[in-house]
Amino acid sequence: MKIENVRQFIREKAIEFGAKPDNEHNKPYIERNNTKPDTLKDNGAFFGFIHSEEEASGPFHDFSFTIFPSENDKPWLVCLGIGSSGFKNDYEVATYPGLRRLFSKLTNDRGFCKSDFSDIETSLPKSITNNSDLQHLKNTIKTYTKVLPACQIVDDPESTKGKEIISAFIAGYAKLREWPTNKSHRKAISDALEPFIKDESIDDELEIRNLLDKRKFLVLQGPPGTGKTRMAKKVADEFDAKTFFIQFHAETAFSDFIYGIRPDIDNKQLSYHKTEGIFTQALKYAIDNHNERVVLIIDEINRANLSNVLGPIFYLFEYKMEESDVEIEISPNFKIKKLPENFYVIATMNTADRSLAVVDFALRRRFAWYSFKPKPINSRNFHKEDFAKIQEIFNWYSSSGELSLQPGQGYFSAESDKEMENRIRYEIFPLIKEYLQEGLLKNAKEEFNNYFASRINQSLFE
Repeated sequence: MKIENVRQFIREKAIEFGAKPDNEHNKPYIERNNTKPDTLKDNGAFFGFIHSEEEASGPFHDFSFTIFPSENDKPWLVCLGIGSSGFKNDYEVATYPGLRRLFSKLTNDRGFCKSDFSDIETSLPKSITNNSDLQHLKNTIKTYTKVLPACQIVDDPESTKGKEIISAFIAGYAKLREWPTNKSHRKAISDALEPFIKDESIDDELEIRNLLDKRKFLVLQGPPGTGKTRMAKKVADEFDAKTFFIQFHAETAFSDFIYGIRPDIDNKQLSYHKTEGIFTQALKYAIDNHNERVVLIIDEINRANLSNVLGPIFYLFEYKMEESDVEIEISPNFKIKKLPENFYVIATMNTADRSLAVVDFALRRRFAWYSFKPKPINSRNFHKEDFAKIQEIFNWYSSSGELSLQPGQGYFSAESDKEMENRIRYEIFPLIKEYLQEGLLKNAKEEFNNYFASRINQSLFE
């Protein structure tokens, strides 16, 4: 009776998510049910949905939504599976990072998610095959051990929690199969996934202030438009600090940042005068005003050749550095053994700038790193539908590295629909086109092209 109840439940959820099982020529799935009494004795019992092009019985291909049930109120196993015949239509889908990204959020420490969904050679880990809660399904799981990319133990499939997990797995399968055709379907899927994929509400400003107070030297990194520079200035203000600011570029040098000499162009005779860089100015101010916090903001820190710009002062940024006998010369007649306690540095780094060299590992060790991600904001000027569509494409098709290219929320703030359309046409469209020309986000090119064609009537490939 329990199996029949759950079977009815998953059919209803499939319809809610956009599947139309009564279609004669365009069926969304084939339902499989192998739950005869003899199979329920750890002999391969399962039920669920498989690809609509497969047969109603026998071996099958491609992704499936599969449940391994059991008798006597013992736990069940809910899975995204792959037919024992391997891939026929779904191999490309299996390579999309977003599919794994989604199901990884649906599994916890009582589940498992493979690192590569196209892998049908690697078996399940011992945490599943030897799990004490699944010994009644041991032989069944062993039979399918290589073709279960994601699975989750469900103690009671008819409980509220059990139904929540099953609904989320069906919703993930519905996205994979592109069942939804209207807003109602998409909302139902979002509602089913929401308990598992909602982002924790993090107060970035508070986190950064606490981190800066503890570590003193901090880099804010993230894609363009995520508010890194704005946050750096805001934190410095909230820190009640004296702020110094510089933006690095390819030609920034030691003489600009720390100390140098420059010709006096107002003097008829050739002469030079000393120039203290912004670092030296901030440092001297901190020493002279030891009761006042001083924050030096370095915008776009990775745009300069840091070895040339920092020179010997690199040594001074050692975390929890104790004063030593080593003196570092900042400028003539100005040497220090340690940076003052009231001196702080906040740097920003654009992770989408592909022309920049990888930051020195020694610098990474000396600074704390805080990552910004694009996220929706509560504002009447924020165009959430455009933001959500771009985010959806990135989440589904981009690799972990390519996620750092997603335009931030700043790109989607406009006072009118016309202004937003212009932002898409003259800012987001050229940015995505440049990514594609560099060979990035190749899996997403048709999705992006379709979005721009429908949104601004412009093709990426004209």
